[in-house]
Order: sequence, then C-alpha cells, then structure tokens
Amino acid sequence: MKPRITMNLSAGGELEIWLNAAGRDVLVRELNALNETNEHFHLFPAGEVDTSATAYRPTDKLIFSGKVLFRTDEWDREHFPHVMTD
Repeated sequence: MKPRITMNLSAGGELEIWLNAAGRDVLVRELNALNETNEHFHLFPAGEVDTSATAYRPTDKLIFSGKVLFRTDEWDREHFPHVMTD
C-alpha cells in the first residue's frame, strides 16, 4: 500500500492530517527519528515525506508543504525563551 498523507485546513480553519496506515507508519518513523542532530524533516509532494495534492472535500484548503522541527527545552530557553512557560 502506498503511503498517503493529506494535510489541509478545514472550512472552519482546523488543521487536519489525513493518513492511511502506510502514511501513519512513515510519519511515526520520521517523528521517532528526530533528535538533536536530526532535528527536522519536510513534508511536500515527492519530498522526504510525500504529501498528497488531492483534497478530501471541496471546501478544504490543501497544505502542500510543511516542516516538523524538533527543539529541546534547552535550545528554546536559549533562542526562544518566550515560548517557555512554567
């Protein structure tokens, strides 16, 4: 089965990520591989993590590309302290 990952904003503005089982496995594998030295991956058609360009509903606004970034708390404290809340 070919992985299928579709990302969109719904008519209400909610981010939705639609996955088949193979797409889920790819996404989970990439997420689990993130660490301090392998700190991001890209999602886009024919990219590192392939995304679909076919919407599920006509009201969906497709998101063709994205980036997932892994950041440690220490890195955020140094570079973006405003995102750290206690």
